[in-house]
Amino acid sequence: MFRDKIKVLDCTIRDGGLINNHNFDHRFVREVYKALSEAKVDYMEIGYKNSKRLFSAKDYGIWKFCEDDDIRKVIDGIESKTKISVMVDVDRVDVEDIKPRKDSPVAMIRVASYVKDIDKAIYLVNHFADKGYETTVNIMAISRALDNELTEALQQLEKECKAQVIYIVDSFGALYQETTEFLIKKAKSILKTKEVGIHAHNNQQLAFGNTIEAIIHDANYVDATIYGLGRAAGNCPLELIMSFLKNPKFDIRPILDVISKEFVPLREKIEWGYIIPYMITGILDEHPRAAMALRNGDKKENYREFYESLVGADEE
Repeated sequence: MFRDKIKVLDCTIRDGGLINNHNFDHRFVREVYKALSEAKVDYMEIGYKNSKRLFSAKDYGIWKFCEDDDIRKVIDGIESKTKISVMVDVDRVDVEDIKPRKDSPVAMIRVASYVKDIDKAIYLVNHFADKGYETTVNIMAISRALDNELTEALQQLEKECKAQVIYIVDSFGALYQETTEFLIKKAKSILKTKEVGIHAHNNQQLAFGNTIEAIIHDANYVDATIYGLGRAAGNCPLELIMSFLKNPKFDIRPILDVISKEFVPLREKIEWGYIIPYMITGILDEHPRAAMALRNGDKKENYREFYESLVGADEE
């Protein structure tokens, strides 16, 4: 039976933008929005709201900055209940650039933060909440967080933060189901007034399994991407999680259509998904940047050399 509290957030364009410097054109993003709207997905995260003082518009596409006018070009004229979300990183946003909710097409702002920066995340979230937005805190690189520091961060979020949802983020695709269970139960035991969410990467082909595990233990917000599109190994595939949830409001057919028409051709241009270098960084609990660099070099299939460069070769 389905659980109607569960909300699905699609972050295809935001996470996928980490592959191509956020260079999706308006037409492609509009096709994604139309498909998500017809499929009745709850949220679409369209990109980052980053500071143009810190990042040059010459180096990145428009979804690095998510100007309201660009968002309107995508969503105007489409009848939809799918809400628009954007993400901000601690120390990478100009808070005064964020208009009040009533003046923006954005409904939700998610703040991505490491445990060490929770104070900054709380400041940002409370500022955005006061402007009328739905808000979340996404705790990145959760597999690297020390248990006592995570406990303190969760306690602080419960007491001081206006976010409705706190996300556990497996940034490196390093978690197994037992650890996912532990983290969700830990968060639920401390966050009495907030929902818990899960954002899983697929380095070890466990993003879907770990998302299911989180749902079993009462995580009610889940992230996914169409065809698993996302940085490096990608994310939990939206088409899988929609089918698992069995919510009768969802319609998978528009997602299958957009995969056929837009994502199969896209896969011929950019690479994502389970491949060995991303598996290696996942099992070693490492950021995939080294694997991404490998895939852009002339030794992209030299897996053993890559593995040994990370762990150190055995001495003869």
